[in-house]
Amino acid sequence: MSQINLNLNGKEIVLLGTAHVSQASCDEVKAAIVEKKPDCVAIELDEQRYASLNDSESWKNLDIIKVLREKKGFLLLANLVLSSFQKRMGANVGVKPGDEMRAGIEAAKELNIPCEMVDRPIQTTLRRAWAKNSGYGKIKLLSALLASAASKEEVSGDEIENLKNKSEMDGMMNELAQFMPGVKEVLIDERDFYLAAHIWEAVQKDGRKSVIAVLGAGHLPGVQAHLEKIAAGAEGTDTTEISSLPAKKIGAKILGWAIPVIIMALIVAGFVYGGMKKGADLLGAWVFWNAILAGIGALIAGGHPLTVLMAAVGAPFTSLCPLVGVGMFAGIVQAFVCKPKVADMESVMDDVSSVKGFYKNRLLRVLLVFFLSSLGSSIGTFVGGSSIVVSVISFFKGLFAK
Repeated sequence: MSQINLNLNGKEIVLLGTAHVSQASCDEVKAAIVEKKPDCVAIELDEQRYASLNDSESWKNLDIIKVLREKKGFLLLANLVLSSFQKRMGANVGVKPGDEMRAGIEAAKELNIPCEMVDRPIQTTLRRAWAKNSGYGKIKLLSALLASAASKEEVSGDEIENLKNKSEMDGMMNELAQFMPGVKEVLIDERDFYLAAHIWEAVQKDGRKSVIAVLGAGHLPGVQAHLEKIAAGAEGTDTTEISSLPAKKIGAKILGWAIPVIIMALIVAGFVYGGMKKGADLLGAWVFWNAILAGIGALIAGGHPLTVLMAAVGAPFTSLCPLVGVGMFAGIVQAFVCKPKVADMESVMDDVSSVKGFYKNRLLRVLLVFFLSSLGSSIGTFVGGSSIVVSVISFFKGLFAK
Protein backbone atom coordinates (compact mmCIF):
# COMPACT_ATOMS: atom_id res chain seq x y z
CA MET A 1 0.00 0.00 0.00
CA SER A 2 1.22 3.51 -0.84
CA GLN A 3 1.93 5.42 2.34
CA ILE A 4 3.31 8.88 3.08
CA ASN A 5 4.33 9.88 6.61
CA LEU A 6 4.39 13.61 7.35
CA ASN A 7 5.37 15.54 10.45
CA LEU A 8 4.13 19.10 10.04
CA ASN A 9 4.12 21.68 12.82
CA GLY A 10 4.14 18.93 15.42
CA LYS A 11 1.27 17.04 13.78
CA GLU A 12 1.76 13.48 12.54
CA ILE A 13 -0.17 12.92 9.32
CA VAL A 14 -0.20 9.51 7.59
CA LEU A 15 -1.62 9.35 4.07
CA LEU A 16 -2.71 5.83 3.10
CA GLY A 17 -3.11 5.36 -0.66
CA THR A 18 -5.63 2.69 -1.65
CA ALA A 19 -7.13 1.14 -4.77
CA HIS A 20 -10.85 1.64 -4.40
CA VAL A 21 -11.83 -1.96 -5.09
CA SER A 22 -8.97 -3.85 -3.47
CA GLN A 23 -9.24 -6.45 -0.72
CA ALA A 24 -5.58 -5.90 0.14
CA SER A 25 -6.31 -2.21 0.66
CA CYS A 26 -9.13 -3.06 3.06
CA ASP A 27 -6.83 -5.28 5.14
CA GLU A 28 -3.93 -2.81 5.10
CA VAL A 29 -6.12 0.14 6.11
CA LYS A 30 -7.46 -1.72 9.12
CA ALA A 31 -3.98 -2.94 10.12
CA ALA A 32 -2.49 0.55 9.92
CA ILE A 33 -5.20 2.06 12.11
CA VAL A 34 -4.92 -0.72 14.69
CA GLU A 35 -1.13 -0.37 14.77
CA LYS A 36 -0.84 3.43 14.96
CA LYS A 37 -4.04 4.24 16.92
CA PRO A 38 -4.20 7.86 15.67
CA ASP A 39 -6.24 10.60 17.32
CA CYS A 40 -8.44 10.79 14.23
CA VAL A 41 -9.15 8.90 10.99
CA ALA A 42 -9.94 10.99 7.88
CA ILE A 43 -11.93 9.26 5.14
CA GLU A 44 -12.21 10.19 1.46
CA LEU A 45 -16.01 10.38 1.61
CA ASP A 46 -18.57 13.12 2.03
CA GLU A 47 -21.49 12.88 4.45
CA GLN A 48 -23.98 11.87 1.74
CA ARG A 49 -21.81 9.03 0.42
CA TYR A 50 -21.09 7.96 3.99
CA ALA A 51 -24.86 7.72 4.62
CA SER A 52 -25.34 5.77 1.37
CA LEU A 53 -22.52 3.41 2.35
CA ASN A 54 -24.45 2.53 5.51
CA ASP A 55 -27.86 2.36 3.82
CA SER A 56 -28.01 -0.18 1.02
CA GLU A 57 -31.78 0.42 0.74
CA SER A 58 -31.44 4.12 -0.14
CA TRP A 59 -32.28 3.52 -3.82
CA LYS A 60 -35.80 2.45 -2.82
CA ASN A 61 -36.53 6.00 -1.65
CA LEU A 62 -35.30 7.73 -4.81
CA ASP A 63 -37.83 10.20 -6.25
CA ILE A 64 -36.89 10.36 -9.93
CA ILE A 65 -39.44 13.09 -10.69
CA LYS A 66 -37.91 15.29 -7.99
CA VAL A 67 -34.45 14.61 -9.44
CA LEU A 68 -35.58 15.81 -12.88
CA ARG A 69 -37.39 18.86 -11.51
CA GLU A 70 -34.22 19.88 -9.67
CA LYS A 71 -32.26 19.53 -12.96
CA LYS A 72 -30.11 16.70 -11.61
CA GLY A 73 -30.83 14.12 -14.32
CA PHE A 74 -27.35 14.25 -15.87
CA LEU A 75 -25.76 14.13 -12.41
CA LEU A 76 -27.72 11.03 -11.42
CA LEU A 77 -26.87 9.32 -14.70
CA ALA A 78 -23.17 10.12 -14.32
CA ASN A 79 -23.16 8.96 -10.68
CA LEU A 80 -24.84 5.67 -11.58
CA VAL A 81 -22.42 4.94 -14.41
CA LEU A 82 -19.34 5.72 -12.29
CA SER A 83 -20.63 3.59 -9.40
CA SER A 84 -21.44 0.74 -11.77
CA PHE A 85 -17.94 0.88 -13.25
CA GLN A 86 -16.35 0.60 -9.80
CA LYS A 87 -18.70 -2.24 -8.89
CA ARG A 88 -17.76 -4.13 -12.05
CA MET A 89 -14.06 -3.66 -11.30
CA GLY A 90 -14.49 -5.03 -7.79
CA ALA A 91 -16.58 -8.01 -8.85
CA ASN A 92 -13.51 -9.97 -9.96
CA VAL A 93 -11.86 -9.62 -6.55
CA GLY A 94 -14.95 -9.94 -4.36
CA VAL A 95 -14.86 -6.32 -3.14
CA LYS A 96 -17.61 -3.70 -3.25
CA PRO A 97 -16.90 -0.05 -4.02
CA GLY A 98 -16.12 1.79 -0.79
CA ASP A 99 -15.10 -1.32 1.17
CA GLU A 100 -11.67 0.13 1.98
CA MET A 101 -13.35 3.26 3.36
CA ARG A 102 -15.77 1.11 5.32
CA ALA A 103 -12.82 -0.87 6.72
CA GLY A 104 -11.25 2.37 7.97
CA ILE A 105 -14.48 3.52 9.57
CA GLU A 106 -15.09 0.17 11.26
CA ALA A 107 -11.52 -0.03 12.58
CA ALA A 108 -11.84 3.48 14.01
CA LYS A 109 -15.16 2.65 15.68
CA GLU A 110 -13.73 -0.49 17.27
CA LEU A 111 -10.95 1.61 18.83
CA ASN A 112 -13.28 4.52 19.67
CA ILE A 113 -11.35 6.85 17.36
CA PRO A 114 -13.31 9.76 15.82
CA CYS A 115 -13.79 9.75 12.02
CA GLU A 116 -13.93 12.80 9.78
CA MET A 117 -15.44 12.76 6.27
CA VAL A 118 -13.09 15.05 4.33
CA ASP A 119 -14.16 14.82 0.69
CA ARG A 120 -16.27 17.29 -1.27
CA PRO A 121 -19.91 16.27 -1.93
CA ILE A 122 -20.07 14.20 -5.11
CA GLN A 123 -22.95 16.30 -6.49
CA THR A 124 -20.83 19.45 -6.22
CA THR A 125 -17.89 17.75 -7.95
CA LEU A 126 -20.00 16.43 -10.84
CA ARG A 127 -21.85 19.73 -11.30
CA ARG A 128 -18.57 21.67 -11.36
CA ALA A 129 -17.08 19.19 -13.84
CA TRP A 130 -20.09 19.69 -16.10
CA ALA A 131 -20.23 23.48 -15.73
CA LYS A 132 -16.49 24.02 -16.37
CA ASN A 133 -16.48 22.00 -19.58
CA SER A 134 -16.84 23.42 -23.05
CA GLY A 135 -19.54 22.09 -25.36
CA TYR A 136 -17.03 19.72 -26.94
CA GLY A 137 -15.76 18.77 -23.49
CA LYS A 138 -19.30 17.87 -22.41
CA ILE A 139 -19.64 15.59 -25.42
CA LYS A 140 -16.34 13.87 -24.57
CA LEU A 141 -17.37 13.50 -20.92
CA LEU A 142 -20.71 11.92 -21.80
CA SER A 143 -19.04 9.69 -24.39
CA ALA A 144 -16.50 8.49 -21.82
CA LEU A 145 -19.25 7.76 -19.28
CA LEU A 146 -21.42 5.86 -21.74
CA ALA A 147 -18.41 3.93 -23.07
CA SER A 148 -17.47 2.85 -19.54
CA ALA A 149 -21.07 1.78 -18.90
CA ALA A 150 -21.16 -0.38 -22.03
CA SER A 151 -17.63 -1.80 -21.66
CA LYS A 152 -17.35 -5.46 -20.73
CA GLU A 153 -13.59 -5.34 -20.17
CA GLU A 154 -12.56 -7.29 -17.08
CA VAL A 155 -9.92 -6.02 -14.68
CA SER A 156 -7.75 -8.53 -12.82
CA GLY A 157 -6.82 -8.32 -9.16
CA ASP A 158 -3.18 -7.64 -10.09
CA GLU A 159 -4.18 -4.71 -12.31
CA ILE A 160 -6.25 -3.25 -9.49
CA GLU A 161 -3.34 -3.55 -7.04
CA ASN A 162 -1.09 -1.80 -9.58
CA LEU A 163 -3.32 1.27 -9.26
CA LYS A 164 -1.66 1.87 -5.89
CA ASN A 165 1.75 2.23 -7.55
CA LYS A 166 2.68 5.87 -8.11
CA SER A 167 3.92 5.31 -11.65
CA GLU A 168 0.72 3.56 -12.71
CA MET A 169 -1.46 6.28 -11.18
CA ASP A 170 0.64 9.12 -12.60
CA GLY A 171 0.16 7.67 -16.08
CA MET A 172 -3.61 7.54 -15.63
CA MET A 173 -3.75 11.12 -14.32
CA ASN A 174 -1.63 12.42 -17.21
CA GLU A 175 -3.89 10.64 -19.69
CA LEU A 176 -6.97 12.14 -18.04
CA ALA A 177 -5.43 15.63 -18.07
CA GLN A 178 -4.72 15.40 -21.81
CA PHE A 179 -8.12 13.95 -22.71
CA MET A 180 -10.29 16.19 -20.51
CA PRO A 181 -8.28 18.93 -18.78
CA GLY A 182 -11.40 20.63 -17.39
CA VAL A 183 -12.60 17.42 -15.76
CA LYS A 184 -9.15 16.60 -14.41
CA GLU A 185 -8.98 20.02 -12.75
CA VAL A 186 -12.27 19.40 -10.92
CA LEU A 187 -11.94 15.70 -10.16
CA ILE A 188 -8.27 15.72 -9.15
CA ASP A 189 -6.69 19.15 -8.60
CA GLU A 190 -9.56 20.78 -6.73
CA ARG A 191 -10.23 17.71 -4.64
CA ASP A 192 -6.54 17.39 -3.73
CA PHE A 193 -6.75 20.84 -2.14
CA TYR A 194 -10.17 20.18 -0.60
CA LEU A 195 -8.97 16.92 0.96
CA ALA A 196 -5.75 18.49 2.26
CA ALA A 197 -7.59 21.46 3.78
CA HIS A 198 -10.09 19.24 5.60
CA ILE A 199 -7.44 16.76 6.75
CA TRP A 200 -5.50 19.70 8.22
CA GLU A 201 -8.62 21.04 9.95
CA ALA A 202 -9.40 17.56 11.30
CA VAL A 203 -6.01 17.18 12.98
CA GLN A 204 -6.28 20.67 14.52
CA LYS A 205 -9.47 19.84 16.45
CA ASP A 206 -9.58 19.09 20.18
CA GLY A 207 -5.83 19.07 20.66
CA ARG A 208 -5.26 16.18 18.27
CA LYS A 209 -1.69 15.26 17.39
CA SER A 210 -2.09 12.59 14.72
CA VAL A 211 -4.36 11.55 11.87
CA ILE A 212 -4.51 8.72 9.35
CA ALA A 213 -6.13 9.72 6.06
CA VAL A 214 -7.54 6.96 3.83
CA LEU A 215 -7.42 8.21 0.24
CA GLY A 216 -7.35 6.94 -3.31
CA ALA A 217 -3.69 6.52 -4.28
CA GLY A 218 -3.94 9.08 -7.08
CA HIS A 219 -4.54 11.87 -4.57
CA LEU A 220 -1.43 11.29 -2.45
CA PRO A 221 1.11 13.52 -4.28
CA GLY A 222 -1.31 16.44 -4.60
CA VAL A 223 -2.61 16.20 -1.03
CA GLN A 224 0.95 16.00 0.33
CA ALA A 225 1.96 19.12 -1.61
CA HIS A 226 -1.02 21.11 -0.33
CA LEU A 227 -0.55 19.97 3.26
CA GLU A 228 3.06 21.13 3.19
CA LYS A 229 2.01 24.53 1.81
CA ILE A 230 -0.74 24.87 4.43
CA ALA A 231 1.70 24.01 7.23
CA ALA A 232 4.16 26.58 5.89
CA GLY A 233 1.46 29.27 5.73
CA ALA A 234 1.65 29.50 1.94
CA GLU A 235 -1.99 28.34 1.58
CA GLY A 236 -5.11 28.66 3.68
CA THR A 237 -7.85 26.07 4.28
CA ASP A 238 -10.82 28.02 2.91
CA THR A 239 -12.60 25.83 0.34
CA THR A 240 -15.64 28.07 -0.18
CA GLU A 241 -14.74 28.93 -3.76
CA ILE A 242 -14.57 25.29 -4.91
CA SER A 243 -17.62 24.21 -2.90
CA SER A 244 -20.17 25.81 -5.20
CA LEU A 245 -20.90 26.07 -8.90
CA PRO A 246 -18.66 28.50 -10.82
CA ALA A 247 -20.62 31.63 -11.70
CA LYS A 248 -21.67 31.81 -15.32
CA LYS A 249 -19.75 34.35 -17.31
CA ILE A 250 -21.78 37.30 -18.56
CA GLY A 251 -20.97 36.32 -22.13
CA ALA A 252 -22.42 32.83 -21.61
CA LYS A 253 -25.60 34.26 -20.06
CA ILE A 254 -26.04 36.68 -22.92
CA LEU A 255 -25.40 33.96 -25.51
CA GLY A 256 -27.95 31.68 -23.84
CA TRP A 257 -30.69 34.24 -24.46
CA ALA A 258 -29.25 35.78 -27.64
CA ILE A 259 -29.67 32.63 -29.76
CA PRO A 260 -33.44 32.21 -29.17
CA VAL A 261 -33.96 36.00 -29.55
CA ILE A 262 -32.13 35.95 -32.89
CA ILE A 263 -34.14 32.93 -34.06
CA MET A 264 -37.43 34.65 -33.17
CA ALA A 265 -36.28 37.89 -34.78
CA LEU A 266 -35.42 36.08 -38.02
CA ILE A 267 -38.82 34.37 -38.09
CA VAL A 268 -40.57 37.70 -37.47
CA ALA A 269 -38.46 39.27 -40.22
CA GLY A 270 -39.63 36.50 -42.52
CA PHE A 271 -43.26 37.42 -41.88
CA VAL A 272 -42.63 41.17 -42.20
CA TYR A 273 -40.50 41.15 -45.36
CA GLY A 274 -41.48 37.89 -47.02
CA GLY A 275 -45.16 37.64 -46.18
CA MET A 276 -47.15 34.83 -44.57
CA LYS A 277 -45.66 32.09 -46.73
CA LYS A 278 -42.02 32.94 -45.98
CA GLY A 279 -42.69 33.48 -42.28
CA ALA A 280 -44.63 30.21 -42.06
CA ASP A 281 -41.82 28.35 -43.83
CA LEU A 282 -39.26 29.62 -41.31
CA LEU A 283 -41.51 28.85 -38.34
CA GLY A 284 -42.27 25.44 -39.80
CA ALA A 285 -38.56 24.64 -40.17
CA TRP A 286 -37.96 25.48 -36.51
CA VAL A 287 -40.91 23.41 -35.29
CA PHE A 288 -40.18 20.52 -37.65
CA TRP A 289 -36.52 19.95 -36.77
CA ASN A 290 -36.97 20.43 -33.03
CA ALA A 291 -40.09 18.27 -32.83
CA ILE A 292 -38.85 15.48 -35.09
CA LEU A 293 -35.40 15.07 -33.54
CA ALA A 294 -36.56 15.36 -29.92
CA GLY A 295 -39.37 12.89 -30.65
CA ILE A 296 -36.93 10.48 -32.33
CA GLY A 297 -34.67 10.74 -29.26
CA ALA A 298 -37.54 9.79 -26.96
CA LEU A 299 -38.58 7.01 -29.34
CA ILE A 300 -35.06 5.53 -29.47
CA ALA A 301 -35.06 5.60 -25.67
CA GLY A 302 -38.12 3.37 -25.67
CA GLY A 303 -40.40 6.11 -24.37
CA HIS A 304 -44.15 5.68 -23.99
CA PRO A 305 -46.19 7.21 -26.89
CA LEU A 306 -47.28 10.04 -24.58
CA THR A 307 -43.61 10.67 -23.77
CA VAL A 308 -42.69 10.84 -27.46
CA LEU A 309 -45.60 13.24 -28.03
CA MET A 310 -44.47 15.41 -25.12
CA ALA A 311 -40.93 15.56 -26.49
CA ALA A 312 -42.14 16.47 -30.00
CA VAL A 313 -44.63 19.11 -28.87
CA GLY A 314 -42.46 20.62 -26.16
CA ALA A 315 -39.09 20.85 -27.93
CA PRO A 316 -39.87 23.84 -30.23
CA PHE A 317 -40.89 25.86 -27.14
CA THR A 318 -38.25 24.75 -24.61
CA SER A 319 -35.49 25.33 -27.18
CA LEU A 320 -36.37 29.02 -27.00
CA CYS A 321 -35.94 29.15 -23.21
CA PRO A 322 -32.49 28.52 -21.67
CA LEU A 323 -34.04 27.91 -18.23
CA VAL A 324 -35.77 24.62 -19.08
CA GLY A 325 -35.20 21.65 -21.35
CA VAL A 326 -37.58 19.25 -23.03
CA GLY A 327 -35.73 16.30 -21.47
CA MET A 328 -37.04 17.25 -18.03
CA PHE A 329 -40.68 17.26 -19.21
CA ALA A 330 -40.29 14.10 -21.30
CA GLY A 331 -38.63 12.30 -18.38
CA ILE A 332 -41.37 13.36 -15.96
CA VAL A 333 -44.10 12.13 -18.33
CA GLN A 334 -42.25 8.81 -18.74
CA ALA A 335 -41.98 8.47 -14.95
CA PHE A 336 -45.71 9.10 -14.54
CA VAL A 337 -46.94 6.69 -17.21
CA CYS A 338 -44.32 3.98 -16.53
CA LYS A 339 -43.62 4.49 -12.85
CA PRO A 340 -40.39 2.81 -11.64
CA LYS A 341 -40.99 -0.04 -9.22
CA VAL A 342 -39.07 -1.15 -6.15
CA ALA A 343 -37.53 -3.97 -8.22
CA ASP A 344 -36.11 -1.37 -10.63
CA MET A 345 -34.48 0.49 -7.72
CA GLU A 346 -33.00 -2.74 -6.35
CA SER A 347 -31.44 -3.81 -9.66
CA VAL A 348 -30.37 -0.38 -10.94
CA MET A 349 -26.66 -0.89 -10.20
CA ASP A 350 -26.61 -4.13 -12.20
CA ASP A 351 -28.80 -2.89 -15.05
CA VAL A 352 -26.80 0.30 -15.65
CA SER A 353 -23.85 -1.75 -16.89
CA SER A 354 -25.61 -2.90 -20.09
CA VAL A 355 -27.66 -1.43 -22.92
CA LYS A 356 -30.33 -4.08 -22.34
CA GLY A 357 -30.49 -3.05 -18.68
CA PHE A 358 -31.27 0.56 -19.60
CA TYR A 359 -34.33 -0.55 -21.54
CA LYS A 360 -35.45 -3.16 -19.02
CA ASN A 361 -35.16 -0.96 -15.94
CA ARG A 362 -37.91 1.66 -15.70
CA LEU A 363 -35.80 4.08 -13.69
CA LEU A 364 -32.94 3.93 -16.18
CA ARG A 365 -35.34 4.26 -19.09
CA VAL A 366 -36.60 7.54 -17.59
CA LEU A 367 -33.00 8.78 -17.56
CA LEU A 368 -32.47 7.49 -21.11
CA VAL A 369 -35.59 9.37 -22.26
CA PHE A 370 -34.32 12.47 -20.50
CA PHE A 371 -30.88 12.23 -22.12
CA LEU A 372 -31.84 11.26 -25.69
CA SER A 373 -34.76 13.70 -25.98
CA SER A 374 -32.45 16.48 -24.69
CA LEU A 375 -29.81 15.44 -27.22
CA GLY A 376 -32.37 15.35 -30.04
CA SER A 377 -33.67 18.78 -29.11
CA SER A 378 -30.13 20.21 -29.04
CA ILE A 379 -29.41 18.84 -32.51
CA GLY A 380 -32.80 20.08 -33.69
CA THR A 381 -32.02 23.58 -32.41
CA PHE A 382 -28.75 23.60 -34.33
CA VAL A 383 -30.23 22.20 -37.55
CA GLY A 384 -33.42 24.28 -37.39
CA GLY A 385 -31.56 27.46 -36.49
CA SER A 386 -29.02 26.91 -39.28
CA SER A 387 -31.74 26.31 -41.86
CA ILE A 388 -33.50 29.53 -40.82
CA VAL A 389 -30.29 31.57 -41.06
CA VAL A 390 -29.45 30.13 -44.49
CA SER A 391 -33.00 30.72 -45.73
CA VAL A 392 -33.12 34.32 -44.49
CA ILE A 393 -29.70 35.16 -45.98
CA SER A 394 -30.76 33.67 -49.31
CA PHE A 395 -34.07 35.57 -49.21
CA PHE A 396 -32.48 38.96 -48.54
CA LYS A 397 -29.79 38.37 -51.17
CA GLY A 398 -32.51 37.80 -53.72
CA LEU A 399 -34.47 40.81 -52.43
CA PHE A 400 -31.51 43.17 -52.72
CA ALA A 401 -30.56 41.73 -56.11
CA LYS A 402 -33.86 43.03 -57.45
